[in-house]
Amino acid sequence: MKRRTFLSTTAALGALSLGLPGLAQAQEPLKVGFIYVGPVGDMGWSYQHEQGRQAIEAEFGDRVQTTYMESVPEGPDAERALTQLALAGNSLIFATSFGYMDAVMNVAAKFPNVKFEHATGYKRAENVATYDARFYEGRAIQGTIAGRMTKTNKIGYIGSFPIPEVVQGINAAFIHARKVNPAVEMKVVWAYTWFDPAKEADAAAALIAEGCDVVMQHTDSTAPQAKAQEAGNVITFGQASDMSAFAPMPRVGSTIDDWAPYYIERVGKMLDGTWTSDATWGGIGSGMVGIGEITSAVPAEVKAEALAMADAIGKGEYHPFTGPLNKQDGTPWLAAGETPDDGQLAGLDFYVEGITAELPK
Repeated sequence: MKRRTFLSTTAALGALSLGLPGLAQAQEPLKVGFIYVGPVGDMGWSYQHEQGRQAIEAEFGDRVQTTYMESVPEGPDAERALTQLALAGNSLIFATSFGYMDAVMNVAAKFPNVKFEHATGYKRAENVATYDARFYEGRAIQGTIAGRMTKTNKIGYIGSFPIPEVVQGINAAFIHARKVNPAVEMKVVWAYTWFDPAKEADAAAALIAEGCDVVMQHTDSTAPQAKAQEAGNVITFGQASDMSAFAPMPRVGSTIDDWAPYYIERVGKMLDGTWTSDATWGGIGSGMVGIGEITSAVPAEVKAEALAMADAIGKGEYHPFTGPLNKQDGTPWLAAGETPDDGQLAGLDFYVEGITAELPK
């Protein structure tokens, strides 16, 4: 944690009383707080947000003072943690999990002079902004690699919670796996957690037992990677961070969340007095979603195909949800060449045609 060294009050007041030119009272640093749903060492979601916090300190030095609270469960504990950060004098607080949404809104109403930023949420107020990443863009690239590399034609996906963010990823992965391999099946296991290594390992084991030789995840630990490594013939993808300890196999690629530029921008706006309540949804093009190293375990032609797709998405030349696409029940969703607007994606609550699993409500 960075702390600023101040002039003593006596010295500062004395200098002012003498009318010394160009010397003003020392300005206190901006206090910025974070709460994480998992431990900072999860090597996934919370780890990446922690890298963003550290980037703030590197960028602004003594102008900021940051603190964080890790492994804060969603629900009443989150409200208590946010209140504690507000009472501690933090002027800007980042709440980094979807399930913190109601807690953020409740605490923000009690502290109107504190600014709050909520990751992946959709509720806003004058002092509450939201920010999110287009994770589905990375899932489309993973799906392409998965469809090309599976030998059993069975791809498994570990879901955290059945919210639009996760459903977008499942659909995007399946659509692009099917594009390159029409025989692909998608199997989904819901862990109902963001971070629980034991549950995630069990979910991965269940998918592998069903014949899946590709396991994707929207959970935060490396437990699925370890389980795939034990199996020996299963490929995986890093979630949120590179998870490179498991490369080149089973981890053959990854989607990386890069929050640092956003955090630096928003803290900068606090410092210069231009912060406003905005809704940000960045992707590959903005750098918020990165594509990690695609390893030597992936055939060269498949790697080239995946990187070309990433480039096209980043340039806005291709949208991962481009029609014709039907809903799971066969009813039309998108006509040929049509793409959904952000409102449709933000409320996505159905699987696309071809996924036979049932989506929990």
